[in-house]
Amino acid sequence: MPVTEQPYLDLLKQIMETGDFKGDRTGTGTYSIFGAQLRFDLSKGFPLLTTKKVPFGLIKSEMLWFLHGDTNIRFLLQHHNHIWDEWAFERWVESPEYTGPDMTDFGRRRLKDADFAKVYQAQMQAFDDRILADETFAKKYGTLGNVYGKQWRAWATSRGDTIDQLGNVIAAIKKTPNSRRLIVSAWNPEDVPTMALPPCHTLYQFYVNEGKLSLQLYQRSADMFLGVPFNIASYALLTHLVAQETGLQVGEFIHTFGDAHIYTNHVDQVAEQLSRTPRNSPQLVLTPGKTIDTLTMADIKVKDYDPYPAIKAPVAV
Repeated sequence: MPVTEQPYLDLLKQIMETGDFKGDRTGTGTYSIFGAQLRFDLSKGFPLLTTKKVPFGLIKSEMLWFLHGDTNIRFLLQHHNHIWDEWAFERWVESPEYTGPDMTDFGRRRLKDADFAKVYQAQMQAFDDRILADETFAKKYGTLGNVYGKQWRAWATSRGDTIDQLGNVIAAIKKTPNSRRLIVSAWNPEDVPTMALPPCHTLYQFYVNEGKLSLQLYQRSADMFLGVPFNIASYALLTHLVAQETGLQVGEFIHTFGDAHIYTNHVDQVAEQLSRTPRNSPQLVLTPGKTIDTLTMADIKVKDYDPYPAIKAPVAV
């Protein structure tokens, strides 16, 4: 299949060359631009990056987690997915029940960085093990608040009922495909203060034309090196899944950004990625006839994926 990731690489280069330096919530600092857009023709290949390996298993397990309406990391851990660990762990170590070593900034100052990293990883592993083994503990400390899955599948209303936004949109695509209201929002102002991490990918809209389904995502905050490769593949996958369920072909995935940034401690990694020549994109393979509610991990695969090795970089939390 042709190369599909070039728009992403071009935006990385643009931010490296013209991005403004800004402070940020994590204290790391970023190079940032405001307002950008990428377009991917999904008929030409699945936009899973080849200039560095992106673990597709994590993408599909997280997407299934969203589609289930789940907000607890236990499902993710059962599928060896640690994307959301830090936010649940932070809530645990800040709780009155936690009695282990100090994991706060004060604790970090008391230990050398390398020593603290070992302590942190050991405590994180113990936390993950307990989430998997203890369902009661998982219910209390594995939850992340009303994050994506809850908003997509069970948005709580002021009347005390819930709205299955995604389910309703899929029904509308089948019945009124020309509607301009095929929208799912994850940004619920009432719930934002209680979420472990307010939604970065805040809203998406479907568009049907000539038998093809396209999706546009608005992302308020975009970690271009670590997060966005996952987001591109995730929402491209969602487009394919909904297209299959509604009997449509795939059109475009359009990725629109608010604050698109590269963290200062990712600059060397970005330069390494940009030095690589992208390879042909893989193909997505889905089990026919499955709906968003019946899909399993085994129903979602990619073939002909031949990436360069992964490039490690620290997560800013």
